[in-house]
Amino acid sequence: MQRDERIRELFSRDRYAEYLGMELVSTDPVTVRMTITPHHENFYDVTHGGAMFSLADCAFSLASNAHGDRAVAIDTHLALTAGTTAGDTLSATAEEMTRGRVLATYRVTLTRRDGRTAGLFTGTVHVS
Repeated sequence: MQRDERIRELFSRDRYAEYLGMELVSTDPVTVRMTITPHHENFYDVTHGGAMFSLADCAFSLASNAHGDRAVAIDTHLALTAGTTAGDTLSATAEEMTRGRVLATYRVTLTRRDGRTAGLFTGTVHVS
């Protein structure tokens, strides 16, 4: 199965991404988008960090599993750099930084519609 086809197939089976309203925008680079709704907000009426993490994690998991082997997260980190609210659109774009025999590391940038970076995510996977 080709990389593009594999990414699309994996995304089509991600029920959590569907539940949150995510859409696959691109497979190269892997980019996933989500329009923020009131259901994504916390008690301060800003996007819940968990929703932002979920978006970044989706792009990360698609990119890391695009090679055809199984990649499982062993470490992740998210720095939130700008807020978002209902009506905003967030995109998560994943970039492979390193890939060895058993470990691979990715960077995911969360970007608001206005171009401002809303979060920086890094993740490492174990490849088997």
